[in-house]
Amino acid sequence: MVFSRPLPVDPLAEAKRQWIAHGWADAAEGMTVVTSVMRAQQLLLARVDTTLKPFALSFARYEVLRLLAFSRAGTLPLSSVVARLQVHATTITSTAERLVRDGLIVREPHPHDRRAALLSLTDEGRALVERATIALNAEVFADPGLDSADAAELVAIVARMRKAAGDFADPRPQPEPL
Repeated sequence: MVFSRPLPVDPLAEAKRQWIAHGWADAAEGMTVVTSVMRAQQLLLARVDTTLKPFALSFARYEVLRLLAFSRAGTLPLSSVVARLQVHATTITSTAERLVRDGLIVREPHPHDRRAALLSLTDEGRALVERATIALNAEVFADPGLDSADAAELVAIVARMRKAAGDFADPRPQPEPL
């Protein structure tokens, strides 16, 4: 939630002060990192949700549509969607069912693996994700609330954290710096 008036004190700085005062100085920095990142995620997600609401899309539904739209044929195996979005298969299956219900994708049997499924973007899904992307670019992504140097530094820091957590093996080849 975004408040109309800023708080007189940074609650995360106060939480860190309290952590130290209660004898948890060794964990205070980590607590501040975790809660800061989680608060930033809340702020960004609120902006994304507000932007996607007119399109009746959650960010999860948008991500599936956008990933399919990026593929050459608008079709990917369900397992590839799971791997690329780094979300549990059950979550993607549930999201895909809603997208199928809304006529934005179709689920088809894989031509070479009877156990697998293909997700394919419909024309309606492609049109919707293009409109939603234009809105997200204009209302969120073009100005995430950081200047370009801070944005690049934040992305690099989070990439190191993700790599250390096993998110990916090696970021090379990397895209051009942001």
